[in-house]
Amino acid sequence: MGKLIGEKALEQYHGHHHHNQHGCCYNYSLEEKVSEFLDSNNFAESDACLNQETIDGYGSDGNESNDPIERTLYWESQEALLQEILERYVLTGSKLRQEICRIIEVARETDFCSCTKPSIDGCTHCLRKRVISLLCDRGLNASLCVSKWKHTKKHPGGTHEYIEVIASTQGKKKQVPFVIELEFRDQFEIAKACDEYSKLVEQLPKCYAGKADYLNAMVGVMCDAAKRSMEEKNLHMGPWRKRSFMQMKWSNSSEPRSTE
Repeated sequence: MGKLIGEKALEQYHGHHHHNQHGCCYNYSLEEKVSEFLDSNNFAESDACLNQETIDGYGSDGNESNDPIERTLYWESQEALLQEILERYVLTGSKLRQEICRIIEVARETDFCSCTKPSIDGCTHCLRKRVISLLCDRGLNASLCVSKWKHTKKHPGGTHEYIEVIASTQGKKKQVPFVIELEFRDQFEIAKACDEYSKLVEQLPKCYAGKADYLNAMVGVMCDAAKRSMEEKNLHMGPWRKRSFMQMKWSNSSEPRSTE
């Protein structure tokens, strides 16, 4: 029933604003829309299309939130998209995820911070190192990854650390990288956000452990929702909250490095 409602909301929302697409081809079914988010080959094409309207958005004209029907349909469609992505995420690699989450909880309960002046709760960098150590002790191929990107006119430069575990499929015929972000939900927290956006944030996993495809799909949904929320609140959206910037945090160009 929930999926049928999501399908209807998505179809009505995109049908309501089909005239705003200006040549961009969008599939309106929930299944096809989720597939669009999950297909990594579509990211570059999608961004190029979106840039014709507004950077990292869906061609919003800034007046959409004035239409209460459109607003309701928009947030229902975003929630339906996120729910479908989360359902697929949970079903993929569930046993490995459970093991990883258990190890993370064990790490949090230990005195993991080795900084000269540690904070009360310890620092995330030291927690990552501790988690990696425990994962390796369990025989998992875990390493620290660092994403780096240069400053451009569109976004500031920066770096971001995360954990990667190389998992093997049945029969060990294929190796699949698992991205672990210890503070995934926190990445999307926004002050003065609308209630609908805050509700989406609450549905995100506190800690992400899964394939990069699902992470990027969640980022796409949340960054679009963040843009809409800020428009409704008449707030400026910083470049560090846009989809193109957020996805660089867990980019495939990152190179694993030792935690020593």
